Amino acid sequence: MNKELAIEESTSNRMQRRDLLRMFSRKALAATAAAATSVAPTITSAASKTDEIIFMSATKLAALIRARKISASEAVEAYINRQLSVNDRLNAVVTNSYERARAEAKALDAKAARGEFVGPLHGVPMTIKDSLDTEGVISTGATVGRQQYVPQKDATVVARVRKAGAILLGKTNTPEFTLGGLSGISTASNLLFGGSHNPYDLTRSTSGSSGGAGAIVAAGGAAFDIGSDWGGSIRGPSHNNGIAGIKPTSVRVPRTGHIVDYGGVFDLWQQLGPMTRWVEDLTLITPIISGPDFHDVSCAPVPWADPAKVDLSKLRVAYCVDNKATGNGATDEDTRKTVQQAAAWLKSVAASVNEDVPQQILLDLSAARSRLTSGDAWQFYQRLADRWGTKNFSPSVKERMKNMTPITSAEYVEAWEKQDEGKSLMLEWMTQYDVFLCPVAGKPAQPIDAEPGTGGFGGPGMTWQYTGVFNSTGWPSTVVRCGSSADGKLPIGVQVVAAPWRDDITLAVASYLESRSGGWQKPPI
Repeated sequence: MNKELAIEESTSNRMQRRDLLRMFSRKALAATAAAATSVAPTITSAASKTDEIIFMSATKLAALIRARKISASEAVEAYINRQLSVNDRLNAVVTNSYERARAEAKALDAKAARGEFVGPLHGVPMTIKDSLDTEGVISTGATVGRQQYVPQKDATVVARVRKAGAILLGKTNTPEFTLGGLSGISTASNLLFGGSHNPYDLTRSTSGSSGGAGAIVAAGGAAFDIGSDWGGSIRGPSHNNGIAGIKPTSVRVPRTGHIVDYGGVFDLWQQLGPMTRWVEDLTLITPIISGPDFHDVSCAPVPWADPAKVDLSKLRVAYCVDNKATGNGATDEDTRKTVQQAAAWLKSVAASVNEDVPQQILLDLSAARSRLTSGDAWQFYQRLADRWGTKNFSPSVKERMKNMTPITSAEYVEAWEKQDEGKSLMLEWMTQYDVFLCPVAGKPAQPIDAEPGTGGFGGPGMTWQYTGVFNSTGWPSTVVRCGSSADGKLPIGVQVVAAPWRDDITLAVASYLESRSGGWQKPPI
């Protein structure tokens, strides 16, 4: 009888803890949603002074629509016209939803005439990376097996921005499953749609995997996009295309409805986040898409912190200008100078700025990441292809798989443990600092047909990857344009990294750097 009582009491305690967690989660989610209801951001982009609809910030556009100085229909038509004028050259938008967008804009304008506004993004036109499900609009994930796939519901992040009033204009190009591009093509590319082009130089890479998103936002074809980042897929395109982008803290934003979603060994690597021209839009959109949806099992109910409350004068900043690479992975002089300039700007406002980097920890993290990625000989990719009925998938991935041998389960677990050890050591190192600045890549956008290895992302073992290590740690990272190549033609971004859940610090610092550098610049296209 005592044993039965003990079992009953244990079960009751578990139920109470589960109910308490659910209650806390929903309260935290409500708090996050409440924080995102204001049209005005908590920080502003001083550079966003333009009155051109297609180049102003999403935040400014939303405010003008709310003030009824611009209609949602006017905004939609302006962005559609811009897409029609540039997309033949960019190949960034692969599927459009113009007629639905026009109908939605008309309905929102009718609401506005009655003094009703659906949310902080009322009437703001957007595009969405093709790896995210969009209800009623073809969502291929860039794989042949989904070439005519029309989801019956939106991905969680898409549903949230649409509920906030944003209007979908179309889907943007990405490599297959966001992971496998075309052999020899160094840009967002796939068998269905081909490759995308950089608006600053059409022969240059958009980077990937959110390359179509980066290109069309930079060119003024969308007010914002939502990308995904498994190893740099928001940050690389933000750097190459000269825009702002954030990879939020891992598990802040639900991955439900993304073609590579949640769960498994790589769970904490994947994160979704907005891509915009101006940092103020990141502060507006990120809290809207954050918080549990009660489907993504890892998504955490952590309240959003206001970037405007970050006191820059108290920040301890560390920075590095390269990753000590050799050969083709080397960081070029233009990139080094850009990071040095960003650090110099911060010296005028921060408590301290020191050149420092935990080199060996990052090397070990990068090596563990490489081991985990290749450990099953990319069978995780084969499972994705099988799930969607794709027989002819990325040739570059097929070639890679032929030359790989799976490691043992013991070796795999060891790599996992090495990653966790590195994450712990990085947290310990970061107690000395509040912010870490580093390049996004070793070089500005490289030619689309460049020789393998000439890009800016260093290979594990030779160096540490500027982006992938922060997927391994799960730390938030915001990218903002801070400079240009020596000829002034190509943008160069800087990566602003902070400890987990301090997305607010990365945004506050990025906003300050944007105010000094000017941030996004209009491309020549």
